[in-house]
Amino acid sequence: MLFGRRRKLKRGVCVIGLDGVPHDMLVRLAGDGVMPATAAILRRGHLSRMTVSLPEISAVSWSCFMTGANPGAHGIFGFTDLKPDSYDIRFPSFRDLRVPTFWDRLGAAGKRCVVINQPATYPAREIAGSLISGFVAIDLRKAVYPPTHLAALERMGYRIDVDVTKPDGLFDDLHATLAARERAVDYLWSDEWDYFQVVITGTDRLHHLFWDAWAQKEHPRRQAFLDYYRAVDGFIGRLRDRFVKLSGGLDGLFLLSDHGFAGITQEVYLNTWLREQRYLDYDKDAPEAIADISDETMAFALDPGRIYINLRGRFPRGAVEPGNVAQLKAELRAGLKRLEYQGQPVIRQVFDRAEIYDGPHADRGPDLVLLAHRGFDLKGSVKRPDVFGRSSFQGMHTWDDAFFWSSLPVKDDLNITDLAEIVTRPLSEA
Repeated sequence: MLFGRRRKLKRGVCVIGLDGVPHDMLVRLAGDGVMPATAAILRRGHLSRMTVSLPEISAVSWSCFMTGANPGAHGIFGFTDLKPDSYDIRFPSFRDLRVPTFWDRLGAAGKRCVVINQPATYPAREIAGSLISGFVAIDLRKAVYPPTHLAALERMGYRIDVDVTKPDGLFDDLHATLAARERAVDYLWSDEWDYFQVVITGTDRLHHLFWDAWAQKEHPRRQAFLDYYRAVDGFIGRLRDRFVKLSGGLDGLFLLSDHGFAGITQEVYLNTWLREQRYLDYDKDAPEAIADISDETMAFALDPGRIYINLRGRFPRGAVEPGNVAQLKAELRAGLKRLEYQGQPVIRQVFDRAEIYDGPHADRGPDLVLLAHRGFDLKGSVKRPDVFGRSSFQGMHTWDDAFFWSSLPVKDDLNITDLAEIVTRPLSEA
């Protein structure tokens, strides 16, 4: 490994993100000897359980992290959203983020940042330093700022993400992508920077496809699962050593995840439930998208647990008068709380938009956001004939089992929106 030549930091920050790694898993992997370098870090600071965004998905949660704001302020409510005055689906990008990131604020204060594989930052835009976008980046040429880094990244075989469509080759792909990520760290570490961040997203991909390899000790892929975490631990240990050599200690090093994870008992197809309860219908027998709903529809769902009232004046074929919204919400809340699978309650909590979103864009968000009990993965498909079913995914996101590690104590009721202030504080105090 080449450490590069750069100035000695008096006080800097290095953040390592592990996408989708739950607090309890990290504790077990560290305690069982699978992640010894991480265990050594954990012993020298404070590991906190953390809640994240609602809904608990990466595009929203990472946007909350990098802005310190909730979706009502930053404007990102999911991997997908609705086009204005339409039922058509769009994919929000980094351009849709409505508030500055803390890298923007650091740049304005004369600090330089290096950010590698940050989800929800595509296409890359200018920062005071260097940015390589992460998921859902689809073209490396548009994922790199400044573009002068592109040739070097291409030469080193940099990879944006693993290919989840080929599970048989996933483990080889995970290791190759992690190695490419570390080559990018090697390359950019020698830049002039005050803030350095890298996110590992292979952990999330592994959990979605092979969570059962973690849950079942006799699973045939169990050893491969643990071996990947050993490789991740080696990456973390080497980056820690670099930071300590540069800064003189662990102060300024932070570790976090953007949500937790759990195994799936059943996927839950909310639009099928809404149709069975006569809140939703379609203009065709085999609907392809939400745009196929009928004029009589009162509510519909988008992934992963977002309920929209088909409000007159908000949507082209709105069927619900504003004066009837409160009653409809109450009906939906009560019905969803009664939903069960083999005697198990499915919905843990139903949040009204006003309870969880605050800011100038809050009225663009879903009317209700559902939090499921662990094991029930909420989906917005319009094609499923039954309320409950399964796909190839083995793992689902969780809201209240993310983690954050700091060398210094933090408050008990930590949420991911708190982290922007925490991780930048050493730079403001320098």
